[in-house]
Amino acid sequence: MLRFVLRRLLSAVPTIFIVVSISFFLIRFAPGGPFNVERALPPQIMANLMRAYQLDQPLGVQYLHYLWNVAHLDFGPSYIYRDFTVTQLIAQSLPYSLELGSFALIIAVVGGVGVGVFAALRQNSAVDYGLMSVATIGLTVPNFVVGPVLSLIFAVMLRWASAGGWGNGTVRDLILPVIALALPQLAIFARLTRGSMIEALRTDHVRTARAYGLPPRVVVVVHALRAALLPVVTYLGPAAAAVLTGSVVIETIFSIPGVGRYFVLGALNRDYTLVMGTVVLIAVFIIVFNLIVDLLYAYLDPRVRYD
Repeated sequence: MLRFVLRRLLSAVPTIFIVVSISFFLIRFAPGGPFNVERALPPQIMANLMRAYQLDQPLGVQYLHYLWNVAHLDFGPSYIYRDFTVTQLIAQSLPYSLELGSFALIIAVVGGVGVGVFAALRQNSAVDYGLMSVATIGLTVPNFVVGPVLSLIFAVMLRWASAGGWGNGTVRDLILPVIALALPQLAIFARLTRGSMIEALRTDHVRTARAYGLPPRVVVVVHALRAALLPVVTYLGPAAAAVLTGSVVIETIFSIPGVGRYFVLGALNRDYTLVMGTVVLIAVFIIVFNLIVDLLYAYLDPRVRYD
């Protein structure tokens, strides 16, 4: 197990290198720049800014300089938030994204697995079709539609929740962004669980358990659900990374000061270092959560070995 973890951690190094390299050149080749404003700056001031942030050097030199700094966990200064480094901005915003994403992930996993099992046990019934239809709608309706609709109904019209902002971090402040962030993932987990649960209920060992007269609850929870969770766990890695590092759309709609909102502001203002810092953070989260998922496989499926 330890050797497997070490191998995966070592293999993450070239992955992060490729992500950083591709992201670096993509953002640099995008039109515009961090100091291109509506009213053009005087040439001397622009030259001083480019020199201060080392943007006047050849692109290859900037790339090697950035790689060296990232290797030392230095993501550089933000071009837009002049008094902050990217590390400081991520450190300030990450707790908001983690708290918001944790609540959304719990609701998505618990709710999605529950709905999927419930629908699978009533396969081809009206309840099954109804739940899967709602899940399909949850998948097809984008966040930038769900968020404003929830805000209009429950914040503006009914005044049951806050329309935006973090506030004091109470349930009233967070309920709408958490639901809007959790709904698409909940729908995916529900559909995955339903499909795998139907397949698990038809396996030989589940039929044998029923033949031995085990209570239906034991057959479903102990024997069928454990096998049905494997596809769910597979998707858990990218889903956790997506919601825990902040949803770009949800944090922007509800003015949550998280990582996703800084990513949007950084991309719009060509804040190269801020965009790169958030991209590296998301890549690291995806790698870590995929590693955790691989380790969970051994618990759920004893046939999995890491030798």
